Amino acid sequence: MRLRIRQGIWAAIAAVALATTSLSIVHAAVPPPTRAPLAKYDVSGTYVSGVSAGGFMANQLHVAYSSVFQGAGIFSAGAYDCAQNSLSTALNACMATYLPRKTPAQLEQLTRDRAAAGTVDPVENLPGDPVWLYHGTSDTTVAEAVNDDLATYYRDLGADVVYDSDSPAGHAWISPIGPGSCSVTQSPWINDCGGDAVKDMLTHLYGAVQPAASSLTGRLIQFDQNAYVPGGDATAISMGDEGFAYVPQSCEQSTCKLMVALHGCYQYYGNIGNTFMDKAYLNEYADTNATIVLYPQATASAAKGNPRGCWDWWGYQSAQYPLKTGPQMTAVVNMVAALSDGATTPPTTPPTTPPTTPPTTECVTASNYAHTTAGRAHHSMGYTYANGSDQNLGLWNLFTNSTIKETNPGYWVKC
Repeated sequence: MRLRIRQGIWAAIAAVALATTSLSIVHAAVPPPTRAPLAKYDVSGTYVSGVSAGGFMANQLHVAYSSVFQGAGIFSAGAYDCAQNSLSTALNACMATYLPRKTPAQLEQLTRDRAAAGTVDPVENLPGDPVWLYHGTSDTTVAEAVNDDLATYYRDLGADVVYDSDSPAGHAWISPIGPGSCSVTQSPWINDCGGDAVKDMLTHLYGAVQPAASSLTGRLIQFDQNAYVPGGDATAISMGDEGFAYVPQSCEQSTCKLMVALHGCYQYYGNIGNTFMDKAYLNEYADTNATIVLYPQATASAAKGNPRGCWDWWGYQSAQYPLKTGPQMTAVVNMVAALSDGATTPPTTPPTTPPTTPPTTECVTASNYAHTTAGRAHHSMGYTYANGSDQNLGLWNLFTNSTIKETNPGYWVKC
């Protein structure tokens, strides 16, 4: 009996301690936005993070611009260019695993080939880069095997990888102030799983972090994204007109790091407002760890085959989506350049160096389904469209055939 009483006392003490720990997580609400252009700051290092589609995009940015980004934190995504310019592959091989996908070794070689051609930065930049990965056991949106491929890909290229795959989390960004319970997969896709995954991520990326702030001293800048998009029209590449950046007060006068934070599908500002910026728990650490947080915004575009407001990681907007010349990639890095004093602005036109393998001018006849799985076309709303030209090839199925040819890299037209 005495043993049971003692056990009960210790259980009560533990419960009080747990409650006290929970109370130490204070939500510092994101301030109302102030309209202003992006200004230059003294940036000492640039990192990228993201969830789901934003996680795929974070990986693309880190790989293609490894001279700019020094590390990446990724919630629930797969290896670089897993989708191979195909929505079918993205859905059925790089989220679910019904179809075969490229192995990490094949994607590593693809990366090396592109680096040799100059379309992505040299892979020699990646060894030693801190990479933090997360995948929950309740996440059925992106299969665990796909996330495992991302870990293998990075490790094989020499990155310093920490991979948290033990949490019962659903498909979400994990935050100690997330409004969703740990195992759910539902709006706004920001879950609380106990602990502090954001601290874990930032500790690995930065080396050490100070405790999160209980109130915020900085400004939330709302800026015009059109100014950073090739061609000046953000909606034309399925990006929102407005982007955001949280700038701590200390960064106005001293050196700071820069973190690019990429939302997932449906998490864009036009759909859930400031919830991602408010609940991701990045601003709280930004204030105490001298970090500017850039929140670029994708947006929904049914015309572009992106009704969920995802970042382009399968080629819905451009066949160059995972390259330095990818329109969304260029836009985000232009924003980084605007914030980073002395940063290199990325090219806004494709490099003049010809690809190692010139495009074929021969006509290819195949079913529209085969064209999409081979990366020659994409489909939307039941129809098939040639990559690059967006010419309508007819119904997307195994029985409708079309004949197309590649006239420039990634640009296919009807014969």
